[in-house]
Amino acid sequence: MFKSIIDELTGKNVAILGFGMEGKSTYKLIRKYSDMPLTIIDKNDVYELNRELLKSDANISFVVGEKYLDNLEKYDVIIKSPGVIMKDIDTSKLNITSELEMVLKLYKDNIIGVTGTKGKSTVVSLIHKMLLDQGYDARLLGNIGKPIFDEIESFTDKTMIVIEMSALQLEFTNISPHIAVILNLYEDHLDHAGTVKHYHENKLNIFKYQNMYDYAIYSSDIEPLNSYIDDKYKAHKYRVQLNNKNINLQTTYVYKDEVFLDNQKIYDVNAKRKLIGEHNLRNIMFVLTIAKILELNMKEAIKSVNEFEPLEHRIEYVGKFNGIIYYNDSIATIPNATINAIKSLKDVNSLIFGGMDRGIDYKELIDFLDTGIVKNLICMPTTGYKIGKKIKNKNINIYYAETLEEAVKIAKNVTLKDTICLMSPAAASYEYFKNYIEKGRAFKKLVSE
Repeated sequence: MFKSIIDELTGKNVAILGFGMEGKSTYKLIRKYSDMPLTIIDKNDVYELNRELLKSDANISFVVGEKYLDNLEKYDVIIKSPGVIMKDIDTSKLNITSELEMVLKLYKDNIIGVTGTKGKSTVVSLIHKMLLDQGYDARLLGNIGKPIFDEIESFTDKTMIVIEMSALQLEFTNISPHIAVILNLYEDHLDHAGTVKHYHENKLNIFKYQNMYDYAIYSSDIEPLNSYIDDKYKAHKYRVQLNNKNINLQTTYVYKDEVFLDNQKIYDVNAKRKLIGEHNLRNIMFVLTIAKILELNMKEAIKSVNEFEPLEHRIEYVGKFNGIIYYNDSIATIPNATINAIKSLKDVNSLIFGGMDRGIDYKELIDFLDTGIVKNLICMPTTGYKIGKKIKNKNINIYYAETLEEAVKIAKNVTLKDTICLMSPAAASYEYFKNYIEKGRAFKKLVSE
């Protein structure tokens, strides 16, 4: 079935826009079955960076450099990688597609798509584990780090495809998955999207093209997400909420330490599980809702949930060194995520935070920290410095560190024994690190030395 993708591209002027992990995946699939002319468009000199892959290709041309986004209208089809930002480009006359859109056209009914500002990787990984545990041929793909075309050749009509979908992947997608999930919507990625409204609209594309036979699952107690959902979305809607207000037969909710779905008990809130915190309880509720829709064995689904190990960099226990307990939460790139981490751990004595300023509103975090819930605030550039200067509580110790190494040294000196030092930036890591992964691993190395 996947070869129809090649057939549709044949005879057209095709460009691959962005030649990172996904762009290379697209190129390799096309080249395996066709020698059609291709243009690779990228800001970087991709030929020099990928000489071994590209040197024997006689039907390829390149557009590189600062003006790489000029003259896109000349191409019949542009296969865009999610990392390419087009917020200042008029795309109205461009035929933009992606690996995500092409796989949705072919395998929509087999796809579970998950988006949201935070929690995506945990939820798709948990869904994937649950399906594998119940004998499904399940694949975990998309924004979590594995391009879809890397595995598309082995899909069958029984393969269940779980895809983490970012706002940048959904922006130009005109088809939605059979089962679609929006976990939450917060303020984020303004450097890419331009406005909060545009960022949220991109996310909502995951529901936009569903039909009456599809399923849309969302947090109905989180705004502004709940206010966006109305009758224009045609799918069966399932609501997930941490209370029992305004419930109906398609609501997963909590009442007296029990999770209910369709007014039947399905999960004990106090069950022994490795995913801690209220936000992870919500993530579990999403997964069990999908188990219900797919008519899985609920007892086995709960077993999968409770056994699931947290992913790296997500409230990750690093170890206890010299009496101090260290947690790495470098994935926390927005204020809400840092607040959730502190609430989940409950005994945070020192917080290392701060990063790239992307114009996000930090008032909620400032008010939360000003209560004194964390005794030692170790502030890093740029946002950490700004937030530290707005803390008014005189009982809080505020420190300023230029580097992560300096921040860890301060933490080792000021954190009380048998309490927690948490690194949770509440901001992106790009000023000093390649990404949150590099920052998280650097933190773990520093505290263990």
